[in-house]
Amino acid sequence: MKFSKTNLLKLEEILAKSGYKIRYEKGNFTSGYCIVDQKKMIIINKFFDVEGRIHVLLDILQNIDIKEEDLDQKDLTHLKNFLKETT
Repeated sequence: MKFSKTNLLKLEEILAKSGYKIRYEKGNFTSGYCIVDQKKMIIINKFFDVEGRIHVLLDILQNIDIKEEDLDQKDLTHLKNFLKETT
């Protein structure tokens, strides 16, 4: 997988369609991110570069439930490809 801005935007779009809001903030995150489940909010260390942000979002996607009915076919294909590459 290329660690490009385009792939970052695709990951952000998949999460947004699943109801998650993503914010890039500075903070003291042990893992580089924080998930507030009750509000479906993801907060990522703003000092991460594109590659770091992609790694964090892929890690998050593996640990949350994404409802496939919230995504269109193109997004589902991207999601499956992203998750396949991380295993």
